[in-house]
Amino acid sequence: MSSAARKPIRYRAITYFDAVRRYGSIREAARKLGVAASAINRQLIQFETDLGMPLFERFATGMKLTAAGEVFAHHALTVLQDARRATDELEALRGLRRGELSVVTVESLGAAVLPDLLAAMASRYPGIRLTVKSAGSNQIAGIVASGTADVGLAFSLGHHPELQQLGSGQFRLGAIMRPEHPLAREKHVTFPQCAMHPVILPTEELSIHTVLLPHLTRFAGKMQVLAEVGSLELMKNLTLKLPAISFQTQLGIEAELKSRRLIHVPLQSSGPVTTDLGIYVRRGRTFQAALDAFVSLVRDQLTELEKGQ
Repeated sequence: MSSAARKPIRYRAITYFDAVRRYGSIREAARKLGVAASAINRQLIQFETDLGMPLFERFATGMKLTAAGEVFAHHALTVLQDARRATDELEALRGLRRGELSVVTVESLGAAVLPDLLAAMASRYPGIRLTVKSAGSNQIAGIVASGTADVGLAFSLGHHPELQQLGSGQFRLGAIMRPEHPLAREKHVTFPQCAMHPVILPTEELSIHTVLLPHLTRFAGKMQVLAEVGSLELMKNLTLKLPAISFQTQLGIEAELKSRRLIHVPLQSSGPVTTDLGIYVRRGRTFQAALDAFVSLVRDQLTELEKGQ
């Protein structure tokens, strides 16, 4: 190994490397970090010189990781997350109880579940700053695995080699409809029953699409599909306005169920059709105090939500 490759890695250079990886260009990384683009470029060139290999391919449209960059990115994420954990723990020792946590979650939790969760978090740990974004379940795996978010809340992700599940709750998938719909009085329904009526279907980025895929394939071209949407909020609002069936859990439509503007009829196949809501982090990462606290609250809430079905 050359003497250059054995030089100590600078923490600032790792921070700049990770920002360029995330945003795809030095200019955008500089804007996000609030530093000069020339400073990032200088650190990055010195970083690559020290390591003895290029970490990015440079194109007119942006920058892309090389094979070496992909390998190093995994280790860079660990360094940055460990540094954040150390800062959180040192501040906790000083009694400041500060920290930062980025969360990516499915849209349906924003109606009731997430506000309750964030309110509890703010009440118990007022020094922890949360950043929350929403995405489809099938997009959340990549977001957490890349280190863009510390923790993800997603439905039916299944096994992912780069993710670790820290807890989950099982929820019944149902046919959602207005109370005057012909199937609204049924105790449970099958997908073939639903397929005889106009439907609103989920697009591929939603985990509901994955759960229903065998049925969607079987009945392709045989249903009256009024819309295909990638937003559970839009799906809910369309169901409120149209004489159609959509498919969701009860999470995200709590107010509409309580006011009986919508009805949730459990789906039945060979048994109940269910989906798991899981808590996911990047496999191998360390846990700062803020993440431990948040995961503990989510586990407790999932237990309560399961009981309330």
